[in-house]
Amino acid sequence: MRDLVIGSRGSALALWQTHRVEAMLRQLYPSIAIRVEIIHTKGDKILDVALSRIGDRALFTKELEQALLDGTIDLAVHSLKDMPTQLPDGLTLGAISERHGPQDALVAAAGQTLETLPHGATVATSSLRRRAQLLAMRPDLRIVDVRGNVQTRLDRRRENGWEGMILAFAGLDRLGLADEIAQIIPTSVMLPAVGQGALAIETRRGDDELIAMLAPIDHADTRDCTTAERALLRSLEGGCQVPIAAHATLDGRTLSIDALVAALDGSTVIRRSIAGDRARPDVLGERLAADLLDAGAAEVLATVRAMGERLDVRS
Repeated sequence: MRDLVIGSRGSALALWQTHRVEAMLRQLYPSIAIRVEIIHTKGDKILDVALSRIGDRALFTKELEQALLDGTIDLAVHSLKDMPTQLPDGLTLGAISERHGPQDALVAAAGQTLETLPHGATVATSSLRRRAQLLAMRPDLRIVDVRGNVQTRLDRRRENGWEGMILAFAGLDRLGLADEIAQIIPTSVMLPAVGQGALAIETRRGDDELIAMLAPIDHADTRDCTTAERALLRSLEGGCQVPIAAHATLDGRTLSIDALVAALDGSTVIRRSIAGDRARPDVLGERLAADLLDAGAAEVLATVRAMGERLDVRS
């Protein structure tokens, strides 16, 4: 059995995720040698521009994927929510690990919730998806953009005196920062990003030996749920600059998906759900995307993309 090189971004969260996968592989295959190669992506280097203004759907993955194609690394560990729905030719998702809590979390003073934040409170987020849902619920809030790794964002909240910040629960929990959380936001209140909370292990297509090694890590329920979510996102042609959210769950053989498309200012939110047999999760995601489009999402997305083009954002 061969030795492995794992590619990872260099942030504390990315390294936590990579070392988690490394630990799972070492437990499965104690005799192999594993080396972690840190690769800096465009998203790690450009920190003074909002994600919505950069517009690159492979912002946090492209350099890792190139290293895979070049043969420099054998696998790359990503947050699934960062991955484009269309992978480069020659690459595949070799495994998707069991999902950690997919919810968003409010970082604020203890006891605060989205409902109880003061009128006109400042809330920081780098996500248009979160911004749109916050404004739909609380149009009085002042939303500011924030970039950087998790600890940098937390430090900036304190330095600026912002009343709140929205981050992924999974990232905070993985880094041992759950005590920063004032509220784990129910998905009924704020739908998460597609794939949020799941780790993706990307490999070269046709590397059958490695894909077989990864098989015990692949979590069937998480793969089916995120396959449905990613099919929906792919059908809507959404990227990080479009407010699209989705969350799929399983109850036995029944897969349910809840999804929304929103205007940037939260003035319009189109939310729909669907349920069906898990045998074809991609079909369920595509059907729900069609339902959203029929309900008016096409017009909302066209408006969002037109605004993006005026801001020099690629759609």
